[in-house]
Amino acid sequence: MIDRRRLLCGTGLAVAAGFVPWPLAAGGSGAPLRLASVRFGSLSWVIETVRALELDTKAGLPIEVIEVASNQAGPVALLGNGADVIVSDWTWAMRQRALGEKLKFAPYSSAVGALVVPNDSDIHGVQDLQGRQLGVAGSAIDKSWLLLRAYSQRLIGRDMARYARASYGAAPLLNEELRSGRIEAVLNFWTYAARLTGTGYREVISVGEIMKALGVDPVPSLVGFIWKESYEATNARELQTLLAVVQEANRILATDDSAWDRLRPLVKPESDGEFEAIKAAYRAGIPDAWGSAQTEAAKKLMEVLIEAGDAELIGHGTNFDPGLFHHAAT
Repeated sequence: MIDRRRLLCGTGLAVAAGFVPWPLAAGGSGAPLRLASVRFGSLSWVIETVRALELDTKAGLPIEVIEVASNQAGPVALLGNGADVIVSDWTWAMRQRALGEKLKFAPYSSAVGALVVPNDSDIHGVQDLQGRQLGVAGSAIDKSWLLLRAYSQRLIGRDMARYARASYGAAPLLNEELRSGRIEAVLNFWTYAARLTGTGYREVISVGEIMKALGVDPVPSLVGFIWKESYEATNARELQTLLAVVQEANRILATDDSAWDRLRPLVKPESDGEFEAIKAAYRAGIPDAWGSAQTEAAKKLMEVLIEAGDAELIGHGTNFDPGLFHHAAT
């Protein structure tokens, strides 16, 4: 049984980052692996699946879930020793590795966002966005936005930042702006894009298709499990077991519709169509094993992002380090 009592973390950093831990399961020996998760993010769906099927208990892996208030709080937790493993972008981990924080990355999801418009819109490609009100989830240095800008430069010779009338905002707010007609298109994260396409909106192009058009193929997972090499040195078995447990949970979520029924309260869809779209997008984003092809694609992606002006996010002088990427044992 899950102990639902909320426990305060022992450091001021933990409180500032906005996360609290709760044990996922008992079993195994030694200290539990502390896994950071946004409460209603897709990782919470995996955790609920693991809990319900007792996959962690069967594997002898005690997991303590650290609830974080936002995606930004996870890295704070990891660097502040408030969590052992987080889910975040490998581009962030690459920068931290260049700064001396030896991190490792294993893929969690290949799901990517998309450019979405109303179904009856006359926007059918990026060339149709001239002068249009375009909502962009995140900020001016969001990776999807930088990739769309690079793609428009290549396709039509125009920078989308000057071609469309872009505004930046939170993902759920931008969906509402599109529904209300205050913007004409939105470039949104995958869950929010799926919420739209499942309720009568149309995908113009996915970020995955943009990457492939820019020569990034196969599309590498942008988001994954990240931990410190120093943690792995003493907890390699726990890490390998975590990855195996998540792989098993994903195998179930990929094939068993009934496994999704228990997730509906966490997904919170507004309709059956929205739920089915989110389910399909999640399944499409379950990653393949990371190998040399993915590492080469990640290197190409980093080059594209830097060329597109992502130095603020990746960092000036950050070199691509293939040592960041964890290869599963065979």
